[in-house]
Amino acid sequence: QVQLVESGGGLVQPGGSLRLSCAASGRIFSITAMGWYRQAPGKQRELVATVSSGGSTDYADSVKGRFSISRDNAKNTVYLQMNSLKPEDTAAYFCNGRIYPDNVWPRRESDYWGQGTQVTVSS
Repeated sequence: QVQLVESGGGLVQPGGSLRLSCAASGRIFSITAMGWYRQAPGKQRELVATVSSGGSTDYADSVKGRFSISRDNAKNTVYLQMNSLKPEDTAAYFCNGRIYPDNVWPRRESDYWGQGTQVTVSS
């Protein structure tokens, strides 16, 4: 089994910062991309940021310059540093990993998701 566990959400005032973490564990052979998505009430889930195994990053236009994604391959962990938070950043944030489990043959990559962590930006 493969698990992704997020942490770091909470309530913050506009202009504040939060750092999300997501650790992947279990029967992992390798991880390619990892990323963060978010879903606000009544809206579809949307991409926030991704990072490849080589460190290449991609961001939604709405968070460029404010959010930074990073990854510790040795710990199978991805981080999302969120600065200058706005009320419109309020959402449930979900970690995603594109993972090759080590108990599946032939090797096959699958998407895995964390349970989500709530971020609320409000005064």
